[in-house]
Amino acid sequence: MKPETNKSAQVALVIDDEPQIRRLLRVTLEANGYRVFDAATGNDGVAQAAQRKPDVVLLDLGLPDLDGLAVLKRIREWSKVPVLILSVRDQEEEKIAALDSGADDYVTKPFNSGELLARLRAALRHGQPQGADAIFQVGNLEVDLSKRLVLKDGTEVKLTPIEYSLLRLLVTHAGKVLTHRQLLTEVWGEKAVGQSHYLRVHMAHLREKLEANPATPEMIVTEPAVGYRLIMRS
Repeated sequence: MKPETNKSAQVALVIDDEPQIRRLLRVTLEANGYRVFDAATGNDGVAQAAQRKPDVVLLDLGLPDLDGLAVLKRIREWSKVPVLILSVRDQEEEKIAALDSGADDYVTKPFNSGELLARLRAALRHGQPQGADAIFQVGNLEVDLSKRLVLKDGTEVKLTPIEYSLLRLLVTHAGKVLTHRQLLTEVWGEKAVGQSHYLRVHMAHLREKLEANPATPEMIVTEPAVGYRLIMRS
């Protein structure tokens, strides 16, 4: 008889294309009280991260469809879930790139189960609680960050990469003021700081696509001389 699943256990999502590694991790983690889900591709991993809302993610870098760093960056667009990288890549540059992209720790394959569990516990202790969701609704606007899908009144809105990047930042910080510097740095990089005309042009285009009346915006509002804010409204 199959043992009853502990619904209160911490949830681990394993994203790895090697069946043997997935089996090993499932056995190890379940024996230590975790509920385990797994994915063999990057796209499935991103989808499951949005659906399952795991407490921790174990992510391989060498996936068949997306590079692991791309998966990590996609997850970081909406979630602060602790992510532990598991990879055969052991060069310092690879580790730095993963940590700079938002990974909480990096374990090289083959790994010791005891060390892996200790690192998982550390990541969970230091991790931020899950407060964000992959789908945001603001008035008649719906943004699915896991799918990069924007809907207005149920109809898809086509955004340029820059417009989407700006909207993602506004949505994930809804209700808060984002300064010109923050937006310019996040979207264009440090060298663009001071180029506020970039923001004026692209925010105008974004408002034309999303606001009922772009000339008097009610959703993406300007904070004079400071930045922009996404207003939460029903």
